[in-house]
Amino acid sequence: MKKSRGRTGRKRRRKHLKSYMDGVNCSHKLEYIKLKKWLKERGFEDSNLRPAEFQETGRGLMTTKALQAGDLIISLPEKCLLTTGTVLSSCLGGHIVKWKPPVSPLLALCTFLIAEKHAGDKSPWKPYLDVLPKTYTCPACLEPDVINLLPKPLKKKAQEQKMMIQELFSSSKAFFSSLQPLFAENTGTIFNYSALEWAWCTVNTRTIYMKHPHRECFSLEPDVYALAPYLDLLNHSPNVQVKAAFNEQTRSYEIWTNSQCRKYQEVFICYGPHDNQRLLLEYGFIAMDNPHSSVYVSADTLLKYFSPLDKQRKGKVSILKDHDFLDRTTFGIQLGSAANNSVFFKHLCSSACWRRVLLGGVTSARNEQQALATATKICQFLIEETQHVLLQISQLKRDKENLKPQLALVEMLHSEELKILQKSAEILCNLNLET
Repeated sequence: MKKSRGRTGRKRRRKHLKSYMDGVNCSHKLEYIKLKKWLKERGFEDSNLRPAEFQETGRGLMTTKALQAGDLIISLPEKCLLTTGTVLSSCLGGHIVKWKPPVSPLLALCTFLIAEKHAGDKSPWKPYLDVLPKTYTCPACLEPDVINLLPKPLKKKAQEQKMMIQELFSSSKAFFSSLQPLFAENTGTIFNYSALEWAWCTVNTRTIYMKHPHRECFSLEPDVYALAPYLDLLNHSPNVQVKAAFNEQTRSYEIWTNSQCRKYQEVFICYGPHDNQRLLLEYGFIAMDNPHSSVYVSADTLLKYFSPLDKQRKGKVSILKDHDFLDRTTFGIQLGSAANNSVFFKHLCSSACWRRVLLGGVTSARNEQQALATATKICQFLIEETQHVLLQISQLKRDKENLKPQLALVEMLHSEELKILQKSAEILCNLNLET
C-alpha cells in the first residue's frame, strides 16, 4: 500500500510541476520585487497573480489558485494609475497649463514618460519604467523592408501610423523646447524622435480605457488613457471574457473574469474581438487561431476580376463604394464575412436588378454560379500571392539577420491568413459542387 501511495504522490508532484512549467515564475527577479514593493506602498494588495514567462505569449501573469467565472482577477488602486492627472501634478504641469495651443492628453502622457525615463533613478516611477518594453513591434516601428511585406490594407495603415507619429513629433518640437528650464541637457537630445516613438507605443499598446473630465489645459481630444502597472502584464486571448472598469466606490480599476483558469496557468484578458491585422496594428502582436480573423481583399484586387465590358460596372462600383463594401470585403471563417462576400460577388456579377441584389434579394442560378466562380478565382489569387510573400520572407530571414524578429512576426501573420484562405477555398469548392 505504501508503494502504491508513493507512486500516486510522485504522479501528483509530476503533474504539479508540469502545469507549473507551462509558465516559468519570474517573481524572484529584482525588477518585479521592486515593482511589487512600489505598488504595495500605493495600496495594492498582493493578489494571486505572479509574473511569468510563457512559451507562446512571452511575458504574462500566472495564477497561483484556480479561478472561477465571477472571480476578481486584479484590483489596482487609483494611486497606482498613471493618468493626465499624474502629469499635471508633476513638474511638467505648470508648463502644460501655460502652453498655447493646448497639448493633447496623448502628448502629455508621452512627454511625462520621456521625462521620467530620462530622470532614471530620480524618477518615482522608475520601478514601473524598468519593466516596460525597451522596444515595440507596432507597424510604426518596423523597418521599411518589413512594412513592404505586410498585406496591402495593413501596409497602408502602417504607413499612416508612422506618418502620424512623425507629424506629432514635428508639431511638438516647440512645446518640447519650452520645457528647457526643467533640464540641464538640451531638450532636443532628450525629446528626440525615437524617444517619442517609444512613448507613443507605450501609451497606444498598454493603456486601459478610463474616461477623465475635460480640462481647459488640454486640447479637445478625448482624455481616456490610464497606464496600469502590473495589470498591463496580462496578455490577450480572443477566447476569454472579462468585465473591466474603474470602481468609483473602491477607487480602483478592477477586472473580473467570466472564464475559468486552472492553477499555475496564464491568466488572459480580452482586448476586444479584433482580427490579427488590427491586433498587429494596435498592439504589435497576433493571436494564433484567432476566431475573429479574416483576410482583407484590396479594392484593386477585387475589381480586376470583374468584366470591363459590363456596361453597368461603373454604377455597381459606385454603389459598393457608397455602402463601404470595397473596404470591407474579406475571406474569413465567420458567417458575417461569408454573407458580406456573398452580397458583394452577387452584386458585381448580376446582369440585372443589381440594386435589389445588394439589399439581399434573390438572384438567378447563373448569377450564383458566376459569383462563386469569381470568389474562387480571387481566393486562389490571394493564396498564391500569400505563398509568394512567405517565400520572400524566408529568403530575407537568411539575408538580413537583424530583421529576423520583425520578419518572424509578419511571417506568422501571413501563415495565419494562408490557413484562412485555404479553408475558404475548400468551402467555395464544396459550394461550387453543390450548385
